[in-house]
Amino acid sequence: MQARYKGVFPVVPTTFTESGELDLPSQLRCVDFMIDAGSTGLCILANFSEQFLLSDDEREVLTSAILKHVAGRVPVIVTTTHFGTWVCAERSRRAQDRGAAMVMVMPPYHGATLRASEEKIFEFYAALSDAIDIPIMIQDAPMSGTPLSVAFLARMAQEIKQVSYFKIETAGAASKLRELIRLGGDAIEGPWDGEEAITLLPDLDAGATGAMTGGAYPDGIRRIMDAYTAGNREEAVAEYTRWLPLINYENRQGGILTAKALMKAGGIIACEAPRHPFPAMHPEVREGLLETARRLDPLVLRWGK
Repeated sequence: MQARYKGVFPVVPTTFTESGELDLPSQLRCVDFMIDAGSTGLCILANFSEQFLLSDDEREVLTSAILKHVAGRVPVIVTTTHFGTWVCAERSRRAQDRGAAMVMVMPPYHGATLRASEEKIFEFYAALSDAIDIPIMIQDAPMSGTPLSVAFLARMAQEIKQVSYFKIETAGAASKLRELIRLGGDAIEGPWDGEEAITLLPDLDAGATGAMTGGAYPDGIRRIMDAYTAGNREEAVAEYTRWLPLINYENRQGGILTAKALMKAGGIIACEAPRHPFPAMHPEVREGLLETARRLDPLVLRWGK
């Protein structure tokens, strides 16, 4: 199958004011920066967008404002995850109507213990597929606490029309990607890497064609992806080695707030704070993050100045 979407699709952080309201001017500057920095596409309302801190009305505001502002410059994936099948289907329909290129959805879960059976997960994604005409990306992430076997993922790809992209973020991602491609064949249109690109190089070796990372330095991730795609694996290894300290800092230290901390330092957004009760980044972690980033001189530290 010819993949419709490949490349670097970083997650757009959600920007708030100091008092916790949505900051749409900062939000749109953030989007402009991410496109200027080389993003092949964008993903909104994901976990790294602090989607769990947003109301349904705010999701609608952000989806409409961002898609209107992007205006087709790059494709946009909208995360529509919800435990309820019909709620998720309706979210997905609305995202499609506003111009989303794809929706990304974790399997249904709620809290630490509420999970769906494999049969119900299949029915869940089949109902989403029936509701829309754009691809569905299954986000296979530890946060859902839902084991998704390779055989089950491949079956959904083969039997559910719109299920064709997979963001694999579980342990042993490269092995899972390799086996998914083998079992799913042409039904696997988009085998993608995630988790801030911490496993990007082995995932590319396994056949990944897309990377969904944090939003602060798509210019750095593009260096790795572009070299690899061009067949220059040694250059890709060198770039991966060069950017790995910053990737590691985001993945293991700064986490969800990394992109906003770097964007605030670069003058792109006005405030890097999360919403209560999510904790702010420790000042010493922030300083270590900035020190690591300055060695690489990414566009994020220069774009807004």
